Amino acid sequence: MLLTIENLGVVYGESHALWNVSLGVDQGEIVALVGANGAGKTTTLRAISGLVKIVGGSVRFDGQELVGLPSHAIVELGVVQIPEGRQLWPGMSVQETLQLGAYSERARTRREETLDEVYQLFPRLAERRRQAADTLSGGEQQMCAIARGLMARPRLLMLDEPSLGLSPIMLGEVFERVKQISQDGVTVLLVEQNVDQALSMANRGYVLETGSVALSGSGQELLANDSVRKAYLGLA
Repeated sequence: MLLTIENLGVVYGESHALWNVSLGVDQGEIVALVGANGAGKTTTLRAISGLVKIVGGSVRFDGQELVGLPSHAIVELGVVQIPEGRQLWPGMSVQETLQLGAYSERARTRREETLDEVYQLFPRLAERRRQAADTLSGGEQQMCAIARGLMARPRLLMLDEPSLGLSPIMLGEVFERVKQISQDGVTVLLVEQNVDQALSMANRGYVLETGSVALSGSGQELLANDSVRKAYLGLA
């Protein structure tokens, strides 16, 4: 496994956000992490990124323990998170935003090469490279946020709710780009409220409930599971 999480525990104040979460992501996979609001999906990504207090368990990336490492060191290893809500810097152009994404040492030396690759993947961003990133449409902002993450040359790309606020057309376009990113060799861990879309494209998935893994299996297995269909797809 490229990423292995074992018995992960996270606390916010006096409240446990995650209880003994264990999951794995293999090289080249798209793995979906789904569940209701407050189930611990974003907290899991933030734990991997070193952004929350871990009180137990292990997070290993390519055999290296991440617990205790600062976030910038985790990015340097190739683990990159695209946050929910895009979080683009106001007033900065698309190109400036993307260039800042290549701040890590491993990414800086190949910044211009990566920029060309990103513009090929997202030609709409190339057309708008001089436009302020925060004035783009919602779908274009999401593309910019993903592209900014790709500038760090990730081995594992973690996406938090990429479909949030998108029209159906833009949603489809963003997910097509995620598939392309995976086909280009980047492993993807996807947190997504659109359960049908996420599990349809995922090799495997995990269902979180109140901070613990309740179900796991292939994307198709989870889509066919009666509990998942009733709870998250509204199907009998």
